[in-house]
Amino acid sequence: MTATDPGRLDRVAARQLDERDPVPSQRDQFAIPEMETGGESIYFCGNSLGLQPRAAATHVQEIIDDWQRLGVDGHRGARTPWYTYHEVFREQAGRLVGARPCEVVIMNSLTVNLHLLLTSFYRPEGNRTKILMETPAFPSDIYCVQSHLQARGLDPDEHILLVGPRPGEDCLDMEQVLARIESAGDSLATIMMGGVNFLTGQVLDLPAITEAGHRAGAIVGFDLAHAAGNIPLQLHDWNVDFAAWCSYKYLNSGPGAVAGAFVHERHATNRDIPRLAGWWGNDPDTRFRMHLEDQFNPVASADSWQISNPPVLAMAPLRASLDLFDSIGMDALRARSLRLTTFLRTQLESVPGRRFRISTPAEPHAHGSQLSIVVDGNAEQAFGEIEAMGVVADFRPPGTIRVAPTPLYNTFEECHRFATMMGDAFGSST
Repeated sequence: MTATDPGRLDRVAARQLDERDPVPSQRDQFAIPEMETGGESIYFCGNSLGLQPRAAATHVQEIIDDWQRLGVDGHRGARTPWYTYHEVFREQAGRLVGARPCEVVIMNSLTVNLHLLLTSFYRPEGNRTKILMETPAFPSDIYCVQSHLQARGLDPDEHILLVGPRPGEDCLDMEQVLARIESAGDSLATIMMGGVNFLTGQVLDLPAITEAGHRAGAIVGFDLAHAAGNIPLQLHDWNVDFAAWCSYKYLNSGPGAVAGAFVHERHATNRDIPRLAGWWGNDPDTRFRMHLEDQFNPVASADSWQISNPPVLAMAPLRASLDLFDSIGMDALRARSLRLTTFLRTQLESVPGRRFRISTPAEPHAHGSQLSIVVDGNAEQAFGEIEAMGVVADFRPPGTIRVAPTPLYNTFEECHRFATMMGDAFGSST
């Protein structure tokens, strides 16, 4: 048995992989939930809610202390002034998603940001009225687009185009997606798709979709909830028009944490683009002259899509997380992620007589940290058995268990332990 033989289940070999990995785990930087019976759980739910960085409390406490000490003067006099708190994230968030600092802003929550961006970037005119989405899409995206159309007096059944997997398949075929864009032609106003599919973990070819959408004359945007902090992104270079993401999954910023938005520089600097406005999107030089300025004067950056002042207590944990991403680098984390998921997949697929299959694509470019496991029989009962073993994962009816060995805090040994449990519960002894 060697440490690089991933086709067999051996705990010693898994530990050796952890010891030798060129990108060491940052597990000691996170609070790991414990099982009721004692000991750390196997936390494979970072695709739903990331763990708490231990440094997050320090950033939150700083604001609490400054608020107590300074009151309203904290807007200018806090150690990290609240007035410009959102600006702290420009450089790091830009590096995270491959954007220029003027193209990103941390604000609101994910679906709120999608509504704000669609207000600007879904502009139906003449025959060009369709929005293209994938199926299955995350339900919140569906509700967002449907309600957005209804609020503008349009019938979702008429104006939403869908592209989904072929019958009997789990994942989208990129050739089919690109053909759908081409066939929509001049009826297509906007593409709004998930960058990584929430159910299967499939990574879509965002540059190809963007290029095809622009060739058809459409605006192209993405929901990056399952992509930000999971896969490397180059939104500026890919020429993406707009995007939004949450920060409570792979970005480990807490339940309901503040979200992010990207607007390409060519749009971000265009003050004439229609948008919903509020005082924090106004030129900062006149932001506090509310009683003297009766016209909105958008700052020439993505900041102009802000409506309200930044919720600094909610933003604070993101500083701890982005510091970790910045110190390691997204490319290095992606390489570690691929090693973890490849190891886990191979271990799972080596289970004799297994009564489950993996619906996530196997090609490295086509998946992120998530593996989706479709269990034969009573999947909900199977999920309960997995939870009872001390695994924190995620169940999506009718039959998918999602596990995400995230590179910041999960280990090869945990992958081995989980695969062993799956073998005991859903394999054969022969």
